[in-house]
Amino acid sequence: PAPAEAGRAPGPPDGGWGWVVVFGAFISIGFAYAFPKGLAIFFKEIQDFFGTSYSEIAWVSSIMLATTYGAGPISSILVNRYGSRPVVMFGGLLCGVGMVSAAFCTSILQLYICVGFITGFGLALNLQPSVIIIGKYFLRRRPIANGLAMAGSPVMLCTLAPLNQFLFDNFGWRGSFLILGAILLNCCVAGALFRPIGAGTALVKTQVTEEGKDALKGKITEDGPMENKTEEEGEKDCFEKVNQYLDFSLFKHRGFLIYLIGNVLMFLGFFAPIVFLAPYAKHTGIDEYSAAFLLSILAIVDMVARPTTGIVANSKWVRPRIQYFFSFAIAFNGACHLLCPLASSYAGLIVYSSFFGLAFGMVCAMLFETLMDLVGAARFTSAVGLVTIAECCTILLGPPIGGILIDTFGDYKYMFIKCGAVMVLAGTFLFIMNYYNYRMLAKEEKERKAKEEDPKSVRTENEGKKTWNKDSMQDGPELEPLREKGEGLKKEMNGT
Repeated sequence: PAPAEAGRAPGPPDGGWGWVVVFGAFISIGFAYAFPKGLAIFFKEIQDFFGTSYSEIAWVSSIMLATTYGAGPISSILVNRYGSRPVVMFGGLLCGVGMVSAAFCTSILQLYICVGFITGFGLALNLQPSVIIIGKYFLRRRPIANGLAMAGSPVMLCTLAPLNQFLFDNFGWRGSFLILGAILLNCCVAGALFRPIGAGTALVKTQVTEEGKDALKGKITEDGPMENKTEEEGEKDCFEKVNQYLDFSLFKHRGFLIYLIGNVLMFLGFFAPIVFLAPYAKHTGIDEYSAAFLLSILAIVDMVARPTTGIVANSKWVRPRIQYFFSFAIAFNGACHLLCPLASSYAGLIVYSSFFGLAFGMVCAMLFETLMDLVGAARFTSAVGLVTIAECCTILLGPPIGGILIDTFGDYKYMFIKCGAVMVLAGTFLFIMNYYNYRMLAKEEKERKAKEEDPKSVRTENEGKKTWNKDSMQDGPELEPLREKGEGLKKEMNGT
């Protein structure tokens, strides 16, 4: 930055290089979401090769997805420490190593380790940093940017589904894994596009923070005996170090807890229908290429649905109540799965795939936007890490439970009914609880204004400022831009 602006916090540019960052996120997010689904093409052949059951082979995708989400806090910590660019590049390298190693596996357990854990961890280092850096580059156009970046998943899935079938027919599943490992190295190129923003500001902020801490410690030493406060300071320093990377105070945030519970329930039935869509089509007697084409249809509709949802969510009618729109999308997704058993022919499966792609795209386009709307951009990095570690348990169990239902009843319809019922329940829960949350926020805002208007309730000017800061932190998204603007003006006036 220019010397005159070295200490000024840069706002989100809402464009410029940000669109290049969106393109990089498009690639890395696309691989992170689409790759575990695209591997379903190989499941039938790998199952026959190792002689395993549906539930055992489903663990490959489950472990990969669970690792991708469960490693969220590690990814968030690394992003806070090193930035998005090196984390994504290292994640791409891990993905390539995992898939190349999987080509030489001789047991299903080795596949769990190479494909599930190593490649899954690499995808985790691609997913979270890509979502986080979009929030740093965009504010006003953030829903549109998120929708475009999340569209990478259907584009990659649309490409990977027929590509995987072609690779298998020509090179077998082992040769295909070698080639896919090389393709995943493109995540390193995507990570190189993530140019850091506000590096100079971070340095100034760190220096100011350190000076403030030294002054505070000096004052404490002068005011009282050091021996009585050493233990308390040690505990505070330890908590501050942990809280620097993961903000555990989010568990006191009402909106965050509602989002967390609803999403943990939703993911119990979110990924299983995609994992078993191609095997289900083959089970009904449809040939391999036609079964793979169902995933392409889903991806094409999903590709259009995500940016369209981002545009709709950014409108002045939807964005103030985007949580309701998200709840509807989840319930709509569940309704599609409940009606899937009625699709007995290939034409019926095409209709199901089309509606499933629409509903799936709507949910994915708003998945992180709704979280940022609740907690604000400043706490979003920690929120993503805490949410993904909680979601990994249901993501891990979802496809294997579906596989157990298929093995037990010999029919896929019970798996689709289970997933549909769970998602309708999650959508209904989120709708009701978000209505309650909006009512409580309006009530708290009304009480705060009443206190400010009453002179008796305001003792001093400093107490009023503390109350305002506390309330604005709790309200989160709606006051975030105003608060950031106010802080920027204050720094300009002080000559910082």
